Amino acid sequence: MDKLEAFLSRAEQLLARLEPLLPPAVPEPDWSAHAFRWRRQGLAGWLEAVRSPHTIRLSSLTRVDHPKRELIRNTRQFLAGRPYNNVLLTGSRGTGKSSLVKALLAEYADEGLRLIEVDKGHLVDLPLIVDAVRERPERFILFCDDLSFEDGEDAYKALKTALDGGIAAQCDNLLVMATSNRRHLLPEKMSENLASQTIDGEIHPGEAIEEKVSLSDRFGLWLTFYPFDQGAYLDAVAAWLAHYGLAMDEGAERAALQWALTRGARSGRVAYQFARDWAGRDEAERKPLIPGAEA
Repeated sequence: MDKLEAFLSRAEQLLARLEPLLPPAVPEPDWSAHAFRWRRQGLAGWLEAVRSPHTIRLSSLTRVDHPKRELIRNTRQFLAGRPYNNVLLTGSRGTGKSSLVKALLAEYADEGLRLIEVDKGHLVDLPLIVDAVRERPERFILFCDDLSFEDGEDAYKALKTALDGGIAAQCDNLLVMATSNRRHLLPEKMSENLASQTIDGEIHPGEAIEEKVSLSDRFGLWLTFYPFDQGAYLDAVAAWLAHYGLAMDEGAERAALQWALTRGARSGRVAYQFARDWAGRDEAERKPLIPGAEA
């Protein structure tokens, strides 16, 4: 009996050590939520509901009229069950790429639109995500922010298959949207333009280049965002100040230009950050940001 008790004691100790290594029980998604994150622990992955998603109104985004119009048109086709394209939003940082995608959720959640955010490191789980939503009545945007890959990363291959080319039928209630600061998503080297020479032992370097470019090609709709000039920047500042119930007066304009100067950039993100700072100040504190600039 003593031997049996010792054995059971050792077994309990062993199980206690192994338990943290086991994958957690995968919870059933809470489909009443409007936004989700794909979570992963060990070998298990699941959709985690986001109770308070960060959203923004489409009307708050200024000077991005063409990409906004095209994105809305494509999204409405998707919601109506008509043919649509997956979307790649590229261009300068801080110009509203991610904000536009989030704004779609606020605009069309009542029509059944839902948002799933996926980290690029979890793109290998795309088949699991597709299986989870395929039979749902809602329409899902699968959103990957700031998408790019370095040499040696293979997650982009799973994305290529999900976008186009897998043996399974396309999931018609899933729309892939990705943002990136570079069009081709994978790094390109000057030496790759020299197709006549061997690169790192690659006999056909031109084919390696085609492999890199083909990922971007699988997004049917490309939307490009350009840097803000001063007028576009001030329009964005005025829109954000109005969001906080403030007017764009001469003092705010001067301070906004100084803010952009200290940041070394003019963009929608910089305008938003300035408006938050300006709105958070007491009225007596709303003055030029650089000492002596009010003279």
